[in-house]
Amino acid sequence: MTGNTPILMKSAPVVEQSLSELSSKCSALKEKGITPTMKVILVGDNPASIIYTRNKKRFMEKFGAECEIIKLPSNLSETEFLSKVKAIVDDQSNHGCFVQLPLPKQLSHIDVGELIPPSKDVDGFNKANIMNLFKGEKGESALIPCTPKGIITLCNHYGIELLGKNVVVIGRSLIVGKPMSLLLGNHNATVTMCHSRTQNLKEHTKAADIIVIAIGSAKFLTKEFLNNSKKQYIIDVGMNQDENGKLCGDADYQNIKELVAGITPVPGGVGPMTILSLAQNLLQAAENSL
Repeated sequence: MTGNTPILMKSAPVVEQSLSELSSKCSALKEKGITPTMKVILVGDNPASIIYTRNKKRFMEKFGAECEIIKLPSNLSETEFLSKVKAIVDDQSNHGCFVQLPLPKQLSHIDVGELIPPSKDVDGFNKANIMNLFKGEKGESALIPCTPKGIITLCNHYGIELLGKNVVVIGRSLIVGKPMSLLLGNHNATVTMCHSRTQNLKEHTKAADIIVIAIGSAKFLTKEFLNNSKKQYIIDVGMNQDENGKLCGDADYQNIKELVAGITPVPGGVGPMTILSLAQNLLQAAENSL
């Protein structure tokens, strides 16, 4: 698949293909008396968060799951917040829940992953679920962080081999970079995790078969970071605005798309895969509850 025409690794066909599988799994659970249900905790009026949570709700309902967005005021005290989350988590009717980030300043120090028990942690950030990643847990029942999980699904769909490949992950966040590195290792890739302090970053990226970039810097990855083989794959996790206010990724898409074997667009690449993974995790959590 590394001819002259680069593969545009769009998420739409993957999501489309997965929807029927999600629907039949959801129906099977309903037949057993379980309606997969998710609660999303949204604090305040962050416009991006409102859009994200709405998109997640819409997607869950597409295949028959239920999703409730619980909106809390932005001036909530820490005590009130913790007691609200506890009540939502303890509610037996829901199988998965998560807190939409970012939180307002007075709550931003809270490790929300630890507020959700591992069995309902559809985001995959509870320490117990991260520990599964450390152990190399790839079993069906594991709840894996959504963006890394979605990237693996995307690679599988487009036939991108991970076994034995050199993968450079740029970024070391707890949401993408670190769990991504672990998950790639579990899939037998050889992983180099780079970041803003990495020396000679271009030497690392030029030696890579696959580059996953998640640093939140518009058009950072330019052609100078690539080798001349045209056989590299770029997975762009960035969501930024360019100089014209248009949505763009961490890769300089227009100027590198012809120089690689495959690349994810922004928008329409990794973003929807994250929501797909969330849906898969919800069904998994509901199944585990049996």
